[in-house]
Amino acid sequence: MSTHEVERIAGACGAIVRGIDVTTPQSAEQIETIQRLLDEHLVIVLPNQRMDLDRLEAFTDEMGGRDLTPYVKGVEGRPYVIRVIKEPGDELNFANAWHTDLSYLPAPPAYTILHAHDVPTFGGDTMWANQYLAYETLPAELRERLLTLRCTHSAGMAYGTGGYLEQVAHKSSMAIEPSADAHGVHTHPAVVRHPRTGRLALFVNPVYTTGFEGLPADESRALLQRLSQHATHLNFTCRVRWLAHQLVIWDNRCTQHFAINDYGGQRREMYRTSVRGTEPVGAAA
Repeated sequence: MSTHEVERIAGACGAIVRGIDVTTPQSAEQIETIQRLLDEHLVIVLPNQRMDLDRLEAFTDEMGGRDLTPYVKGVEGRPYVIRVIKEPGDELNFANAWHTDLSYLPAPPAYTILHAHDVPTFGGDTMWANQYLAYETLPAELRERLLTLRCTHSAGMAYGTGGYLEQVAHKSSMAIEPSADAHGVHTHPAVVRHPRTGRLALFVNPVYTTGFEGLPADESRALLQRLSQHATHLNFTCRVRWLAHQLVIWDNRCTQHFAINDYGGQRREMYRTSVRGTEPVGAAA
């Protein structure tokens, strides 16, 4: 293993890691080093990773295996790779709301990998929020209550037929494929135990979490709103400025993220893969 240097981005999460080159095949020991860095920092930025899509997919396999992203058309011949694109004339960008990737799946992805090809001269940053801190800073009584609750998750609001992304499709160049299947619902614990670190994280987000199983609708809605606001407090966040050829990896089991749309008239092109995860488990596991 080559030595590497870690520069923390913020107090809550995030680090720039120099001295790791993932453009060549990685050994099991090298992958374990990367995953340990993710255990500690939740989000890692690897500068100057000049890699093609073949290598991006191979690295995703090394990290744990490729996973499909439903309702977004993959790159031609590469169903596991999605192109995250905003053309200069587009009004909207992709992922411009706080969320955890694919939390509506029975087994959401463990990690997301995003590689920058074309970046704006200014703007287009991404923010992440630490969901360990989101849980740990809640009042003790609420923390205890959440350990007993399960949440419903669905992609319907975003990707369902007649949903938000279908309504605004003319404002974006993203290859979205709305479907009635997106309205399906899966439940997960409101608080999950990370399979590697053992730490507890809040697993609630405003895009895909639709409510709390067994609670009256008004109580469920109020609790979801409270937690969504708390979970993305600025004190829990880091912010990454994108550079060409930069690779960012984040842990979906303990973060939310938000892609800022502040670069009108400029182009931004990235390629994203998801690393296969496991069914989220609650605190008792």
